[in-house]
Amino acid sequence: MENNLQKILSEASSAIGVILGEREIALFQEYYRELVFWNNKFNLVSVKSALDIPIKHFVDSLIPLQFMENKSGSLLDIGTGAGFPGIPLKIAMNSLKISLLDSSRKKTSFLKNIIRKLRLDHTTVINRRVELLMKDETYRGAFDVVISRASFKLPQFLEIGAYFIPPGGALIAMKGADIHKELEQAEEISRKVGLEHTGCHEIRLPITGDFRNIIIYKKQNISIQPPRH
Repeated sequence: MENNLQKILSEASSAIGVILGEREIALFQEYYRELVFWNNKFNLVSVKSALDIPIKHFVDSLIPLQFMENKSGSLLDIGTGAGFPGIPLKIAMNSLKISLLDSSRKKTSFLKNIIRKLRLDHTTVINRRVELLMKDETYRGAFDVVISRASFKLPQFLEIGAYFIPPGGALIAMKGADIHKELEQAEEISRKVGLEHTGCHEIRLPITGDFRNIIIYKKQNISIQPPRH
């Protein structure tokens, strides 16, 4: 797979409107090698076929880029796991300032290693539960964009994510094909936390043909309190 990685990444990313140069491809190749090595030890991500890492993790993570208005702001990736979508977004758009949040120590250890290996600047790892982070006033409205890749049901993600963005900030949920029920369930909570639903984009992944939905909300000018636990 590694021999074909450059061709697959280049063609598949172009198909979703993201052009990767030599620098970006080289970083993805290094990311791939490290991920495969660590995954054999710690099972960081599910890999069922040779295309899972390059397409279902790398290219999939790049899909939101075409819908992001602010490509040089601060972004919080909640429940990032092995770095998805945060690290691929950073590789493709170096101007982003990325914070990667995960409660797993082994995953955050991997993330710190990747940041060092790839020499990614303005990229931070936070090893905490999101509920605890919401009790820290430092993080209230601290990010221009909050994103998560299928880590939460949509209503829960809206309630959590709204805390971390200021008025005008964006919340991006990455979902699979069937999202109609979640969208309906999220209507009331979106109004409660001051989020306006501004877009839902269905994309088909290159090569595998899997469907993805990018759901976008924008924060309105109201004050959000952290949920009680």
